[in-house]
Amino acid sequence: MAQLADSPAAGSTSPRVHPLEPLTSAEIEQTTAAIRTAEWFTSTTRFVSVNLQEPEKSALAAWTTGSSLPRLAFAVCLDRANGRTYEATIDLGANAVIDHRYVPGVQPTLFEDEFMDATAAVKAHPDWQAAMAKRGITEFALVQIDPWTTGNFISPGDEGRRMTRALSYLRTSPDDNGYARPIEGVVAFVDLNRGEVIRVEDYGVRPIPPNAGSYYPADNGPLREDIKPLEIHQSEGPSFVVEGHEIRWQKWRFRVSMHPLDGLVIHTVTYNDRGNERSILYRAGLAEMVVPYGDPSPAHYWKNAFDGGEYGIGKLVNALELGCDCLGEIRYFDAAFVEPNGSATVAKNAICLHEEDFGILWKHVDGRSDTTEVRRSRRLVVSSIHTVGNYEYGFFWYFYQDGSMQLEVKMTGILQTQGLMPGEVPAFGAMIAPQLAAPHHQHLFNFRLDFDIDGTANELHELDVEGVDDPAISPHGNAMVQVARKLSRESDGPRMNDFTKARSWKVVNPAVTNIVGQPVGYRLVPGATPAMLARPDSQIAKRAAFATKNLWATQYEPSERRAAGDYPNQHVGGAGLPEFVAKDRSLDGEDLVVWYTFGNAHVARPEDWPVMPTEYLGFHLKPAGFFDRNPALDVPPSAAACHCDGEGCDCK
Repeated sequence: MAQLADSPAAGSTSPRVHPLEPLTSAEIEQTTAAIRTAEWFTSTTRFVSVNLQEPEKSALAAWTTGSSLPRLAFAVCLDRANGRTYEATIDLGANAVIDHRYVPGVQPTLFEDEFMDATAAVKAHPDWQAAMAKRGITEFALVQIDPWTTGNFISPGDEGRRMTRALSYLRTSPDDNGYARPIEGVVAFVDLNRGEVIRVEDYGVRPIPPNAGSYYPADNGPLREDIKPLEIHQSEGPSFVVEGHEIRWQKWRFRVSMHPLDGLVIHTVTYNDRGNERSILYRAGLAEMVVPYGDPSPAHYWKNAFDGGEYGIGKLVNALELGCDCLGEIRYFDAAFVEPNGSATVAKNAICLHEEDFGILWKHVDGRSDTTEVRRSRRLVVSSIHTVGNYEYGFFWYFYQDGSMQLEVKMTGILQTQGLMPGEVPAFGAMIAPQLAAPHHQHLFNFRLDFDIDGTANELHELDVEGVDDPAISPHGNAMVQVARKLSRESDGPRMNDFTKARSWKVVNPAVTNIVGQPVGYRLVPGATPAMLARPDSQIAKRAAFATKNLWATQYEPSERRAAGDYPNQHVGGAGLPEFVAKDRSLDGEDLVVWYTFGNAHVARPEDWPVMPTEYLGFHLKPAGFFDRNPALDVPPSAAACHCDGEGCDCK
């Protein structure tokens, strides 16, 4: 196994940089230096995020290597003294702020300083200390504090405050799993801008659960000794080529980036079809995700985390390690982010790129001619893993040799927990250890898919497979048909999946036809698709309206990027997709954006504790008439084969 050379060092510049190349550390610090000269910037202003302001789609289409396009950065800032949020656009070439605005009545994404300030304020507050003393806890250094966004559950008198609710957990050592010992019933309310505790609510003493929740090897032995090494070696190196953040692999070509809110983003996906570079996707990435919890008790009812817009999941990316998170001949990409003080920080190995074997691509045995043709499937993997508090989310984009793509979310980490009285059975959660439960909850993801199927003039169809009941048409009762329904306007777009009809959605270009005269297209094939289980009039259903439907569709508008709006933190609801589709624009031969929601309803098991095995969610994008035949016919046979039995291996 070998790690390939990293991308150009953060801070490096190029006169011919591609307009979608992510900001470097130097460009981020150039951005923050320019903003510091603005009259609205004060000593109490903090930088929430800085990212590349991607060029207009039409401008990028007209761009050629060596030509110039303004390189812009977009920043969000928060003045903690007055609670005002500002947006600013910086022209890096001119080294100047070219636009800014005050955004009233919003709360931007949380940042690391606030978590540290909240923790210190909670531990210093006498009411919190008294609540700990009632539970026999006097050593506060080992108490873990988890600040949570509070949704829009704002008490009278707290309006306008930037709030968090902090929960407490007891560790027995610095590296202990605190979620094994929740300090149940204590919630501290913190004003983040002031860095002070507003109040501490105590809903009654419950005993600390008795058992540890260690997942370390030393505490879970004896370890298995019957695992033989599994090594991947590509003697001639990998098949992909990387230039900056552009990736070329076999017939695929695309770009990658790491956005502070969206996380891993895939750009400008094309496929070389017999010498013709054909467009498929312009941009694909997370538009929002929400984790609503289903326990109505006072210490838990308000839990619903927007890991994109509230916590900035992109900034929470892991540094990936060879042989653990990724395996094989690997290429890593770093990612640069802004610190609250305006300096830049680099997340090393934020994105992993590698190839992997994926079983049989296609096969047929012809018994009449006694011939066998089989091809092995190889896929290209682009991935990142993010830790948001107790959970880990891996985002894996797969590119296949048959022209299909797949997005897979891998969820692991530690469950949110609550303490129980001895003998208590939770009504809204599941027992995972003695006196320890995990509340029922959901993980709901919305991905924004900006399709360009052979260009931007596309249409959207909903496809169902149905049986035919009419005996005149189906006298034997076996007939089945595919029924297509065109979604012509945005008001047609909010749709639910229906597994009983094998429902899928197809984006087509009506102006381009295939060998059988049908419009070329790609199908979105659903995976697990539960919708929001909270009541429609609930606060969380209003704020996360995107999760109440599986599919939405809009006409392309560059400012419409976030499924729950740009600032979901403490928002009253209704922002994002409900606002977008209310415009009821045409989807007929337009530049389409499809927003797809998927996820799960997590009822925990004891087997999910103390760390949960990975759960897999996602969707496929499959060519449906995009090609004239199987595009993987030109994949060559494998060069080597081995047959192994009890006497050894015969390889040739």
